[in-house]
Amino acid sequence: MAILRIPTQKEIKRYATLFNILVKYGFEDVLSQSPILKLIPKKYLENHPDTKKNLSFSKYERIRMVLEELGPTYIKLGQIFSTREDMLPLELIAELEKLQDHVPKLKDFDVLATVEEELGIEKFGYFATIQLEPLAAASLAQVHQAQLVNGEDVILKIQRPHITAVIEADLMVMKQVADSLEKYSTHAQAYQPIRIIASFERSIKEELQFAREIGNTERFAKNFAGNEFIHVPEIYKELSTDKIICMELIEGIKVSNIEALTAANINPKAVAKIGVDLYIEQILDHGFFHADPHPGNIFIISETEKICFLDFGMMGTVLPNEKESINDLLLHFLNKDVKKIITLLEKIAISTNIPDYKKLEQDLYQLLEGVSNTAIQNIKLGDTLSQFKVVLYENQIIIPHYLYMMIRGIILIEGVGLKLDPEFNITENLEPYTAKILRKKFSLKYLFKKNLNRIKDVNALVDTLPDDINTILKKIKEGKLEIVHEHKGLKEFQSATSKAVNRLVFAVIIAALSIGSSLLVMAKMPPLINGIPVLGAIGFVLSALLGFYIVISIFRNNQL
Repeated sequence: MAILRIPTQKEIKRYATLFNILVKYGFEDVLSQSPILKLIPKKYLENHPDTKKNLSFSKYERIRMVLEELGPTYIKLGQIFSTREDMLPLELIAELEKLQDHVPKLKDFDVLATVEEELGIEKFGYFATIQLEPLAAASLAQVHQAQLVNGEDVILKIQRPHITAVIEADLMVMKQVADSLEKYSTHAQAYQPIRIIASFERSIKEELQFAREIGNTERFAKNFAGNEFIHVPEIYKELSTDKIICMELIEGIKVSNIEALTAANINPKAVAKIGVDLYIEQILDHGFFHADPHPGNIFIISETEKICFLDFGMMGTVLPNEKESINDLLLHFLNKDVKKIITLLEKIAISTNIPDYKKLEQDLYQLLEGVSNTAIQNIKLGDTLSQFKVVLYENQIIIPHYLYMMIRGIILIEGVGLKLDPEFNITENLEPYTAKILRKKFSLKYLFKKNLNRIKDVNALVDTLPDDINTILKKIKEGKLEIVHEHKGLKEFQSATSKAVNRLVFAVIIAALSIGSSLLVMAKMPPLINGIPVLGAIGFVLSALLGFYIVISIFRNNQL
């Protein structure tokens, strides 16, 4: 039996803040049945005069407002799940997309002391200057410009003080609330709040690991070593830790600034094609891709015209065995093979609870037919992928997080391409890769390797089969073999049978009472009242009452 942990006073105040904000926006029912509420002293709870006014907003608008008021961790939660159409309704997704990282700059933040303490060095032993005013502030870190003693310009990405403890506390509260929602709110159960928070916890903890981001940057640089079209920022590892990243300052033109690109004699159409090619290469060739390629994370270095991706905190990884599934999914989409798409989705999905396979086939067929009937120059892959995510949500298919990161990345990079070139069509960029995939699938080397793997699997099965059979026979001899057989709907059948038997028993009792009472009346068995046997009269009354009960029960359950 789970025991509710007694929270500290600080945690109780966090719960109180959460509950008060929920009440303010009309969600007091969320925690009203939760044991958490019993731990909050009444002095921390407030009555909000704005609740009635806030109820004029839609439910999904109020959810967004709650996240905004709760602060950075909750805003980050909304941002991460603004692309998860498989888990959340579209109306809520539209509201979460409005969330921006409106995080104020830190007050009284001693940048110099933090750098010195974290790096364990004399600050001006390596840095000539460090700007106290940040270039940017986000929920997890601030970015400050600096200059090394050798004259090189760098930036310092510094994690906010105590942010790990704050996030841990927020996550603890989120988990308790998610648990309460799943237990006490039938409406919230459909959104799987525990799964949502678990996925969010994994994402935000990865972003907190700056050492991981450094490793991501180095791996990305290695993948594109020698590529003349891309520049990867240099990391100064000796001046970086798990809470500070020191990297090369990139002075370039934001990819969405078409006027500046044109002024620098850079062709936006060429940038669109090269940039999207580089992103597709990340996914299909390397299986390691930037998960957030929005315009603010892509710069063009004017001197070399190279493309530079920034911020490697969130990266998607496709495992080697999953890469083939991604390639097959792309080919099945192009071939409009709905049945193979469904089979592949079931293979790679985290969970499936498809209520109607025929509906899923129809949804996918309509989606693919819509693409086929559109002129190639008018096809928007981002729109198609967005519709695909809706199909997954409606048919209760949850696919791995990396696949949603990939879909989101493609949608973002296509948007960048269309901004640079209104006539841009990403399907043309995919053609060389589809041809490459087909050549590989029908190559002698691939077929030999695939059949060799099958032979190995069969050989492994043959090797283990005798042992498996011996184990089964041993359990049979010892009487320990258990066969679990589940009858779907058995409980409902048992319940219906039990009710029918109970009614039959009542009918027999009523018949016995009626016959026995009749015999008593006919025999005029004393005691008598006005010549009527009392016991016989009581028997008739009881049988009548029981008869009425059965009739009412039958009508109430519509089982006449």
